[in-house]
Amino acid sequence: MRIDGISADIEIIRSRRKTMSAEISNDGRVIVRAPMKLANREILRFLTEKSAVIEKHVRKRLAENEKLSETRPFTPEEIRKMADMAAGIIPRRVAYFAELIGVKYGRITIRSQKTRWGSCTARSNLNFNCLLVMTPPEVLDSVVVHELCHILHRDHSSAFYAAVYKVFPEYDRCDKWLKENGRLLIRRMTGE
Repeated sequence: MRIDGISADIEIIRSRRKTMSAEISNDGRVIVRAPMKLANREILRFLTEKSAVIEKHVRKRLAENEKLSETRPFTPEEIRKMADMAAGIIPRRVAYFAELIGVKYGRITIRSQKTRWGSCTARSNLNFNCLLVMTPPEVLDSVVVHELCHILHRDHSSAFYAAVYKVFPEYDRCDKWLKENGRLLIRRMTGE
């Protein structure tokens, strides 16, 4: 399917969901997820209304693909080295910021995750992506602070973000860096 203003193939996937969303696949296709019984005209209207935003993201993904084709994927050995580096750096940053925030944490695990930069379990165990060592140091710190603040607030409420900003006022800038550059790092690791 093609829509004026969108220079990509469009695939519609219907399911029992209640809302409609659009995502851009790694190859630049637009995937629309829609409720089973939603009329085609509603999907068309959604795509037409959102065409400028969708096209912007399609172009961004295609530019990312071009940049990815100019760089080689990380080798398994490089990923292991990054994990070793992360294991030497991240626990020290966690200890430093945990004291500032006033929280206690459990185990720290370094992984080569495909979708997350970090996570915090119900038992306050912390998981971090080894690729964080490839980011600027303040970006790594922003992820550490984010996960530690989840020990205080298990959601993304205003209280959670107040705790993050109290310790790390530059959080938004670092989060933006991850959103703009992080996908490319993850794709270099996964080769996808």
